[in-house]
Amino acid sequence: MQPQLIAELSATAHALADVARKETLAHFRTAALDIQNKDAGGFDPVTLADGAAERAMRALLAELRPDDAILGEELGNAPGTTGLTWVLDPIDGTRAYMSGTPTWGVLIAASDENGPLFGVIDQPYIGERFIGGFGQAQLVGPSGTHPLQARAPRRLDEATLFTTFPEVGTAAEGAAFRTLSEQVRLTRYGMDCYAYALVALGQVDLVVEAGLQPYDIHAPIAVIHAAGGIVTDWQGGPAHDGGRVVAAANPEIHAAALRFLRNAGD
Repeated sequence: MQPQLIAELSATAHALADVARKETLAHFRTAALDIQNKDAGGFDPVTLADGAAERAMRALLAELRPDDAILGEELGNAPGTTGLTWVLDPIDGTRAYMSGTPTWGVLIAASDENGPLFGVIDQPYIGERFIGGFGQAQLVGPSGTHPLQARAPRRLDEATLFTTFPEVGTAAEGAAFRTLSEQVRLTRYGMDCYAYALVALGQVDLVVEAGLQPYDIHAPIAVIHAAGGIVTDWQGGPAHDGGRVVAAANPEIHAAALRFLRNAGD
């Protein structure tokens, strides 16, 4: 890829994160969330800020990269002609957002048919932006700019494991996760995309989830890979289509985790 295009895509991703920050912070911890449920059989919340942030990002893409495709959580697919797709999740962790906890994030990825090329995990309230791809692996935040580097190998019984929901997915997927959880030193829940950022930052070893959509995982894949980690499905294959995902700090801890996840039934 030409340096000029790399610079343009990187600048566009930062500009998208900037406009999403403005929209999400305008409603965070206010009474004007306008929470709606997208799942008649359960609870899948969406707020006024979800739609506002995605519309703002799409409007900016119409100016800066009008020929690229878009895949967004709230507004679906828009076709393109360049072979590049912007994969957008305006608020990953809407339950956290509506609860006032600062562990949600904005996910932005520039991807091609093989998966993500560049990704941003942005936490607007804390002001932390995790960047990965095109030779970059950085955290930019209130304390300055710092390199991202995933943890070195360690035994599974020394590892820290994250997932968002205790039930993980289906009964079979939950059982596989619990078997893995019994092997690690510490299991934590509920961090949404911020858990993936912590893998890239070298703070935790594993994130294991199921039932993900592409917009949930494209940006984390780019950031974690840039930091030296690995993200696959539970069989060790590509994860950018979503589904069952394991993010690991290094190949060794990844292989150890897969031994407990590969045989999960449906």
